[in-house]
Amino acid sequence: MDAKTKLKQLREECVLGGGQDRIDAQHAKGKMTARERIDALLDKGTFRELDAFVTHRTHDFDMDKKKYLSDSVVTGWGQIEGRPVYVFSQDFTVFGGSLGEVHSEKICKVMDLAVKNGTPVVGLNDSGGARIQEGVVSLGAYADIFLRNTLASGVVPQVSAIMGPCAGGAVYSPALTDFIFMVKKTSHMFITGPDVVKAVTHEEVSMDHLGGANLHASKSGVAHMACEDEHDCIEAIRTLMTYLPSNNMEDPPYKDTGDDPNRREASLDTVIPDDSRKAYDMHDVVTKIVDNGDFFEVHPQYASNILCGFARLGGHVVGVVANQPLIFAGVLDIHASIKGARFVRFCDAFNIPLVTFEDVPGFMPGVDQEHGGIILHGAKLLYAYCEATVPKLTVITRKAYGGAYCVMSSKHIRGDFNVAWPTGEVAVMGPDGAVNIIFRRELDKAEDKAAKRAELIEAYKDKFANPFVAAARGYLDDVIQPSDTRPRLIEALKVCQNKRDTNPPRKHSTMPL
Repeated sequence: MDAKTKLKQLREECVLGGGQDRIDAQHAKGKMTARERIDALLDKGTFRELDAFVTHRTHDFDMDKKKYLSDSVVTGWGQIEGRPVYVFSQDFTVFGGSLGEVHSEKICKVMDLAVKNGTPVVGLNDSGGARIQEGVVSLGAYADIFLRNTLASGVVPQVSAIMGPCAGGAVYSPALTDFIFMVKKTSHMFITGPDVVKAVTHEEVSMDHLGGANLHASKSGVAHMACEDEHDCIEAIRTLMTYLPSNNMEDPPYKDTGDDPNRREASLDTVIPDDSRKAYDMHDVVTKIVDNGDFFEVHPQYASNILCGFARLGGHVVGVVANQPLIFAGVLDIHASIKGARFVRFCDAFNIPLVTFEDVPGFMPGVDQEHGGIILHGAKLLYAYCEATVPKLTVITRKAYGGAYCVMSSKHIRGDFNVAWPTGEVAVMGPDGAVNIIFRRELDKAEDKAAKRAELIEAYKDKFANPFVAAARGYLDDVIQPSDTRPRLIEALKVCQNKRDTNPPRKHSTMPL
C-alpha cells in the first residue's frame, strides 16, 4: 500500500470513530457524533484537526487490543463567523467518551495553543467520565485540564456545551469556564449519579431532576442556557461568540447593525406605570434601546429578577444588567447577586462596557436570605461593580432604594455616566416605609391616621422620591427623557471608549467568595 492510499485509509478510519454501530446508537438517542457537532459549530470547510492519529497507550485489561485513531476526543481549530476558535469534541462512540491520558493531552494541547494565540476555546462534552482502566492516571489527566481552565480564565473566552453525560470530576472543567450550555433530555451534570445518591442519602431521584438541563438552568444556575436540541445549542453558541472578543487584549467585535444611533423611542415615555407599585417588563425597555432589539440573554431562567445579556449600541457590544420589576419587584436576592456578579466580572475581564438599567427596591428581606448569606452574596455584586474598569453607564428608570442604589453601578463606585428618567426615585427607602419610621409618633396622634399617612407619603415623594435631589448632589449626571435614552447612551459610550482606569497593584483580590 502506497503512502497516499494509507493516508486516505487512516482518514476514513478516523471519521468512523468507534464504528458504524456506535454511530447509529448515538443517532438513535437524538445525538450527533463528535465530528458532526464540530461541523455544525464551525464555518463550513474551516475545521483543521489536530492529533487525528493519536491512540491510547494503555495495556492493562486488554486495552492494547482496542485502539481507535483520535482516541475518544476530536480536537483542532476552525472559524465561527470568520473568526478563529479552538475546539474539542468528546466522542462517545469511543470508550463512551471516557477521559484518559491521551484524551487529556489532546485537550490540553488546544487549550495551550488557544492561550498562546489569544483565541477562544469551545468544548463539546459527551463523556462517561474517567477511563477506569487507566486508574489514577485518568484523575491526573482531569487535573491537567482544570489547571489550564484556570490559567485561561479571563485571558480567552471559554465556552462549554454539555451534550451528553458529564459526571464526577468531569463537571469541574465546564464549571471553570465562562458559559455552559446544556441540551434538554439528553445532557446531565452531577457529582454523583442517582444510584449513589440513593445509596448514601436514601433519596430516589431521576437523572433529569438531579442534573438535567432545566434543573441547572433554573435552580442551580450551573447552566447559562437549556437548549431544545443539539442544533439549537450549537446555534446559541455561534450567536454568543459574535459578541465576544478573541482575548482579553482585544475589544469586542464591532458590527454595523444599520440601526440609527440617533433613533428616539417615543413609547419609552409611557412604559413606566403611573402607580409605582405596578410592574412592567424590563425587556420592553432594553429591546427598544439596543440595536434592532437584539438582546442575547444569558441565564434567562435563573434568578430572573435580574436580567443579564449582550447587545449592541451603535454597533458596539455592551453587557446589559437590568433589574426586572416583573419578578419580585426586581429585588436583589442571593441568586440575583451571584448571577449579576458573575456576568459583570466576565464583561470587565473582556473589555465589554456595562449598561445598567436600574429599578430596584432593595435587597430581599427574610430569614432564609439572611441565613443563606445575603450579606456575603450581595457583596459579590457590589465588589464586581467596584472592581470593574470598563465603561459603566447607568440608567435609573424608577426605584433606586437603599444599599441596592449603591450597588447597581452608582456614581460612588466609579460609574462613568449615571442618569435617571423623571420617574426615578432615589432614596434610602420607599415612601411607605420611610413615613412609618420618620413620622411614627405623628401618625399615632392623628385622628384620621389613613388620611394623615397619605398626606405624609405624598410630601415624602415630592421631597425625596425623585431624581432631582441626587442630581443636585452630582450623583446623577443628568435627568433625561426616556425616549432620548438610546442616543444618550451611544454618545456616552463614544466618550468613554478610550477610558483608562486602574486598580491598585496586587497579586489578586480577596473578593467575598
